[in-house]
Amino acid sequence: MLKLFHDRFDVGEVEAEAEVVRAVHAAGLPVPLAGDVIQVGERNGLLYERVHGRTMLEVLELKPWRLLRYARQLAALHAQMHARTPPSVFKADVLPQRRRWEKKIRRAAALSARLRSAVLRALDVMPEGDRVCHGDLHPANVLLTADGEPFIIDWADAAPGNPLADVARTSVILLGAAGSDLTASPLMKWFVRLFHTVYRHRYFGLRPGGEDAYRRWLPIAAAARLSENIPEVESWLLARTRMIGTFQRRP
Repeated sequence: MLKLFHDRFDVGEVEAEAEVVRAVHAAGLPVPLAGDVIQVGERNGLLYERVHGRTMLEVLELKPWRLLRYARQLAALHAQMHARTPPSVFKADVLPQRRRWEKKIRRAAALSARLRSAVLRALDVMPEGDRVCHGDLHPANVLLTADGEPFIIDWADAAPGNPLADVARTSVILLGAAGSDLTASPLMKWFVRLFHTVYRHRYFGLRPGGEDAYRRWLPIAAAARLSENIPEVESWLLARTRMIGTFQRRP
């Protein structure tokens, strides 16, 4: 199977993803094995082991009664991932999570100078962490085979970092979809919120502690997501980012 990258991705970035995927595969995480980097026209691509299945999101749309099962499964995958340490997984030149988020926050056009400074100050005092973090884990980035076996895909944002920041990133993706025009139906908004609640409770059941720090990561994660320029969710992300002072004052 071929993953074809947008033309803004140079060959070095594609090769970096291939290296990360091979490393996390070797570490025992459920990911399709990466093959060769190839060029198709003007775009770079990465060959992957073929996995036959649908994304968790697609299966949920067809079988919504499996919500609890899949929310818990996503949490278990995230917890398994965070049990891995990156010294044997990432090369030394892989940009750490903190640096990636700092770059995203600096280029988020929707942030005022004052709010950007506040977020960067908050980021500066948060613990870096040294665990494998996916950077974009949500139901559309998990493939399920016909037997229900999961495979985590799309490792372009993977980096060594703080697991609680990684969980906050997933929360911002899910809650942002439920709290904005990304999800139109009130019933679907409720569905996504319930999925998130079950996911979060299960994750902290598997990896207890750190919920206060997780909450402090939430506005920082929202600010970083603003760099992705998604108009439908921009207002929601800004509102969550402006809560930066409230969360940072908590003991």
